[in-house]
Amino acid sequence: MKASTPLQADAIVVRKFGNNFPQKIKVFGISVAPAPVITTPAPVTTSPPATTVGTPISTTPVAGTVAQAPKIPVDASRWYQVNNVSNGLGGLFDGRTDQAVNTGWGKILTNYDAYYPLNSGETMVIERVRFYDGPGTNVDAPLTLSVITDDWKRVQIAQFTGTQYNAWVGPDPNQPTDYNVKTIVKNARYLVINTSGAYPNELELYGTYSAPISAQRISARAASPLAQQFGVNAFEWNIEDARSPWQVDEPSVKAVKNFSAIRHYMDWEKLESARGEYTFNPTLSGSWNYDAIYERMKAEHIEVLACLKTIPKWMENTYPDGQRDYENIPTVYGRDLSKPASYIEQAQAGFQYMARYGYNKSVDPSLVKVSSVKSWAGVNTVKIGLGLIKYIECDNERDKTWKGRKAYQSAREYAANLSAFYDGHKGTLGAGVGVKNADPSVKVVIGGIASSSTDYVRAMIDWCKEFRGYKADGSVNLCWDVINQHLYSNDSKSSQDGGGSRGAAPELSGTGEQAAAFVAIGQQYNMPVWITEAGYDLNQGSPFRAMPIGGKTAEQTQADWILRTALMYSRVGIDRLFFYQMHDDNAAVPVQFYSMGLINDNKSRKPAADYLYQVNNLLGAYTYKETLNSDPLVDRYELSSNGQTRQAYMLVVPDERGRTATYDLSVGSGMAVKLYTPKIGSDEMSVTTLLPGSNGKVRVSVSETPVFVLTTPATGGRTAVEVVEPALGSLQVFPNPTSDYVELTIDNDDSRPVTALLYDASTGRVQKQTDFAKPAKQLRERIDISTLPVGMYMLDVRQGAERAVRKVIKVQ
Repeated sequence: MKASTPLQADAIVVRKFGNNFPQKIKVFGISVAPAPVITTPAPVTTSPPATTVGTPISTTPVAGTVAQAPKIPVDASRWYQVNNVSNGLGGLFDGRTDQAVNTGWGKILTNYDAYYPLNSGETMVIERVRFYDGPGTNVDAPLTLSVITDDWKRVQIAQFTGTQYNAWVGPDPNQPTDYNVKTIVKNARYLVINTSGAYPNELELYGTYSAPISAQRISARAASPLAQQFGVNAFEWNIEDARSPWQVDEPSVKAVKNFSAIRHYMDWEKLESARGEYTFNPTLSGSWNYDAIYERMKAEHIEVLACLKTIPKWMENTYPDGQRDYENIPTVYGRDLSKPASYIEQAQAGFQYMARYGYNKSVDPSLVKVSSVKSWAGVNTVKIGLGLIKYIECDNERDKTWKGRKAYQSAREYAANLSAFYDGHKGTLGAGVGVKNADPSVKVVIGGIASSSTDYVRAMIDWCKEFRGYKADGSVNLCWDVINQHLYSNDSKSSQDGGGSRGAAPELSGTGEQAAAFVAIGQQYNMPVWITEAGYDLNQGSPFRAMPIGGKTAEQTQADWILRTALMYSRVGIDRLFFYQMHDDNAAVPVQFYSMGLINDNKSRKPAADYLYQVNNLLGAYTYKETLNSDPLVDRYELSSNGQTRQAYMLVVPDERGRTATYDLSVGSGMAVKLYTPKIGSDEMSVTTLLPGSNGKVRVSVSETPVFVLTTPATGGRTAVEVVEPALGSLQVFPNPTSDYVELTIDNDDSRPVTALLYDASTGRVQKQTDFAKPAKQLRERIDISTLPVGMYMLDVRQGAERAVRKVIKVQ
């Protein structure tokens, strides 16, 4: 159609309603070309430059351009989103105006924030903002861009509604061609995007920018002994029999002793089945004797991580019908999930638990409560400072998505929850609240995070910066002591995020890289990182199954992968690992996690447990030092004791195809060399003696089952084949110095009993004498010295006529 009256226009605007457009629009008339204006966006910088950007922007804006305005660099990987997302925000800053940004589907929170923290010394003065508007509109739920200032004020500087089409727009939807912000903020510590799911195709910031100061070099934490990679998840019924829950079950205890630690899955219902009625021995729910469990675990030198999880029935019943679930968020229904006070009941239960089982004997008795209700199993009595629990975990997988919003906490909500649980939100919630107020020495562990992304932890840290502040030394006042993650290896590298069809070899599954990302955060905040769930199913219908490979059964593959998982996490710096779990839930069910048990119903070991037990006995005191080769993988471990250092090597083909290889391992001349291979159905590995060549190397045949090479100096001029050690030549004492115990290990063929005497080095008096039976080739026992004064002691170990003496230093 032709216009009846000619019009002179500066611009033509087509307004879209929805996404319907005619195929073509024709405009007839005379066109006069303007002077050329360059509008090509500046290239995106994904990391801050090394110099300060300070070119002033143009004070006279040209509609549709950002000429002369310096672009502020944005590192897209630094953004984290406070929701369950599948993809990051890299698409907002990739320079692709023709590609929409999608962070995933099925989000639990309908409206949520994404944060961009500025680093130390980094500054932004944002004077202009522009969005690239692609298809679709979001007028009813605008995206906003805000700045959080250094005094924690949130200032909105831009809004995006999507009312244009394939065009750059400014921060005010009512003035889309003006890119100037109305409020210029100079003291930003975060950028924050709030959205209900809609994004522009691109986001660009313009103004002045100063790069951060050089990052301070962070030293890696000292590696932990390999033994700390051999923990397992267990329930009270894995240690006590439900038919006689007042005492430990000896066959079950024998099965537990195959592992170095247990993560005790403990339902809150057991401790407080009625509001304010705290029970431990017996519990009103199930009549379990937790005192007996923990006392026996300490006697067996098995560390316990207590995981206080789920909610009791009286709290569950505050939720409406249809929303009740024992894995709901641990608070009374309807409370503000962002407030620490909303989680006071859980924090009170944690206080009571640690007052009893922690190490503080000075807890105010008036604050300690037990139920007076008498059950058939007896009545509870008050006990304080039993010294049985050092670690407690606040709930489990609070980022769970599979039960909807009623069970999902955002990272910032969970940080508020932890702040109450940790110390009663810095003591503001009153007496008898928070585990640290019962025992300041207890270590609080984050409830295992289900997502494989570090976003959740990063958001928790930033919540603490805002609401808990900083300590006198300048460190963030965090409300936990251990970062905790759950990682399951599958063929889609997604852990529990979905999409996998089977389990995968740990080295090929991405879990090593995911764990390393958490370790990097741990190093930044000088904090250990644990993985408290990992494992493989045997049922071949599970998306985490270990499958037969070559001539190996699924059980044999599971054994290979379980052991390799422990070795991998030691390699990347994980401090402790707990496998899921002791026993199968139901091996016949093809659901993930149901057939991951490492112990048979008759309490014997499965092959995976055989491997863990054998390696722990041989190398538990060793620590990882370095990787010498990648394929086959060759790791070097060390054990330093009494001025001597021993070397051990692990070799494996990091694959899942049944591959083999050979490797020439340099061990030096004059060394006694033994090759250890895990053996199913045995307490000990198979042992072969190797003779180094004139070049100081031994050739090792390597497969997808790890093998271990240990070296010791040959003595008396004998060759490696002829080396003979005295009966106590293998004695190892660890840790040393120590604060609470020493562990002695002897590996010889002598079955006579062993006597250990601990002398005070200054007086010569015997402080402890302990006798041990030695029915097997290896003896590994602990001697408790926690009550002895600080000082130097001599440990005199005797077996028959053989004797070895080691210095032991007791520290605080």
